Amino acid sequence: MSIHVVEEARRCLQCKNPQCKKGCPIGTEIPKVIALMLDNKLDEAGWMLFENNPLTTVCSIVCDHAAQCEGHCVLGRKGVPINFSSIENYISSTYSSKMVQGPAQSNGIKAAIIGSGPAGLTISVILARYGYDVTVFENKDKIGGILRYGIPEFRLPKSILDDFEYRHLHMKGIKIRPNTTIGAPISVDDLFRDGYQSVFIGTGVWQPNTLRIKGESLGHVHFGINYLTNPDSYQLGKRVIVIGTGNAAMDVARTAMRKGVRELTCYSRTDEIAASPHEAEYAALEGVRFEYNQMPLEITDDGVIFKSTEQVDGKTVATEGSEELIEADSVIICISQGPKNRIVSTTTGISTNDRGLVVVDDYGHTTREGIFASGDVVKGARTVVEAVAHSKQVAQAMHEYMQSLVQEDSASN
Repeated sequence: MSIHVVEEARRCLQCKNPQCKKGCPIGTEIPKVIALMLDNKLDEAGWMLFENNPLTTVCSIVCDHAAQCEGHCVLGRKGVPINFSSIENYISSTYSSKMVQGPAQSNGIKAAIIGSGPAGLTISVILARYGYDVTVFENKDKIGGILRYGIPEFRLPKSILDDFEYRHLHMKGIKIRPNTTIGAPISVDDLFRDGYQSVFIGTGVWQPNTLRIKGESLGHVHFGINYLTNPDSYQLGKRVIVIGTGNAAMDVARTAMRKGVRELTCYSRTDEIAASPHEAEYAALEGVRFEYNQMPLEITDDGVIFKSTEQVDGKTVATEGSEELIEADSVIICISQGPKNRIVSTTTGISTNDRGLVVVDDYGHTTREGIFASGDVVKGARTVVEAVAHSKQVAQAMHEYMQSLVQEDSASN
């Protein structure tokens, strides 16, 4: 592994105007990191990665590198781009085991983080660096959010999240309240009552979108996000239909194949697959089939009735008389998710848009003072690195807001 990584690093051209950095949503200093590693300054390279991206060990695995850093590498124009994902993973995982620094000196100010997905974890780490007393409220039993309960083990080992919890949360004095739902029995107003100076909402999107067709309540029908949360609790049978072809659908399909399904087909309304090319390629390699231009009309006890579609003037139009029942033991609907509204419905002053997403400005301020938000609950289902990038800005805005409260309090005294 290390020999491969070093050889790969030596291919870096150290461009004066690195396109790889431009392709990275979080602006990772890729050439500088590579140069430090080649100069035997691995710890400095690791420190640079973590300072820029607290979730660098995660992003090195789950990022769509082909569309981001590696996709922008100039070497890829006529040959093979630098495989920075392997370099980043090697540096970050090696350096992570050396991280033993305790909590920063406390400034005595409390901040509440609701949700421990990519956004919440990023905010927590950055605020802890400033010395804030951070408490993370997570409604499941373990931290990670979509990273733990929406990405399969074969793509992102849970041991990475466990290590993150130990080195970045526990060692920095960040408190965690698992199995705690904000909105019931504890409200956002309760948090302010108990001395939290600011509250961050990073609850993600866990409400499955539905097809709104007959049959969705039948016993052999499931939603993708629910299936990924705990695949072992499902008995799908041998033949499965997955409706949807996004990245989450690929995770569902590949997981189901690993759990004993023998025939699995993903259905798309159009002639394209929504997932990234490499995710679809892996799924195909593992036996997943794809059917295109098929619209589900009804789910029955025996399977799904589909109708063929065609593109007319840029719109998907069903072909009359093309109905066909495709038999299946189970059906999994995977057409993205939206936010649950427990916090918004129990808290005054927080505006949402027509999709139920929290309305914020560029720096994460919601329409209620002292409450901030970022991640999927603001922008809908996006990538991990996009959540981290936006959350870095929001963390800084929270810091400035809480410091302004300190200054106002000092002036009044």
